[in-house]
Amino acid sequence: MKNPVIRPRRLRSTPALRRLAGETRLHPADLVLPLFVREGTSEPLPIRSMPGVVQHSIDSARRAVTDAAAAGIGGVMLFGVPAVRDATGTGATDPNGILNVATSAIVAEVGADLVVQTDLCLDEFTDHGHCGVLDASGRVDNDATLERYRDMALAHAAAGSQLLGLSGMMDGQVAAVREVLDENGHADTAVLAYSAKYASAFYGPFRDAVESTLEGDRRSYQLDPGNRREGVREALLDIDEGADIVMVKPAGGYLDVLSDVAAISDIPVWAYQVSGEYAMIEAAAANGWINRRRAVEESVLSIRRAGADAVLTYWAVELATWLNEERTR
Repeated sequence: MKNPVIRPRRLRSTPALRRLAGETRLHPADLVLPLFVREGTSEPLPIRSMPGVVQHSIDSARRAVTDAAAAGIGGVMLFGVPAVRDATGTGATDPNGILNVATSAIVAEVGADLVVQTDLCLDEFTDHGHCGVLDASGRVDNDATLERYRDMALAHAAAGSQLLGLSGMMDGQVAAVREVLDENGHADTAVLAYSAKYASAFYGPFRDAVESTLEGDRRSYQLDPGNRREGVREALLDIDEGADIVMVKPAGGYLDVLSDVAAISDIPVWAYQVSGEYAMIEAAAANGWINRRRAVEESVLSIRRAGADAVLTYWAVELATWLNEERTR
């Protein structure tokens, strides 16, 4: 038998060759850490369905972001867990509300070293758990919600947020927020549009993390998991409205959508490796069914390979630490 002329295995034969021929790489600067800050606690509180993740106090959040900066990750995305909620989520716009107070504290701590980002959505702050204001029939009122988002944008920018994560999936939210920021002296505050955010089962543990009060579901405003083209359409609309970055969420189950969005976008594309993706790997690893470190690395690498310029992941600091160790060997 004649030896084959083409032997792709040549470039896999040694660690050095594999490294040199690698197409996709992970770097700490491409990682963003989601962080939960809870009102009224003096110590970090474990989240039952997310082993290793906690609801932070202000002080423990300061320590966590200091560690994150030392690891060299790109940023942190802050979520507030308030003690009191109401129908319109007034805590979201209160300068003394937990998210705005935490933002100011964290910007003061690491604002020069990390991009401090905030989740601009009402679901953590409403007593009904929806991402917007409800009308008389109990449906989310898109345009009334935009007014609340405009107020939130100003509150977050005043607290020092450098990038606003618009995760509510209201029509026109990017245009509404961009306009109010520009009109009020915050032209440099960036907007991250959660453009292709799907109504996913993989958000379950996140509901524990923010102590969600949601009844029902969010299918009237989040995307249907079976819709691929719609994700691209939403991203194009947000780009046209002035988004600085677009997002696909969840990441692992929507790599096709992520690839599609990356192919058409002329601005950065991010992806969020959500709580359920995290919890599944942690659970399988705890049972000894998979190699935890390899699964974590491969899962994030796959998201980058599909086209994400940056990844929000609860493993951001741990993964960055591993990457730093590898580079210093």
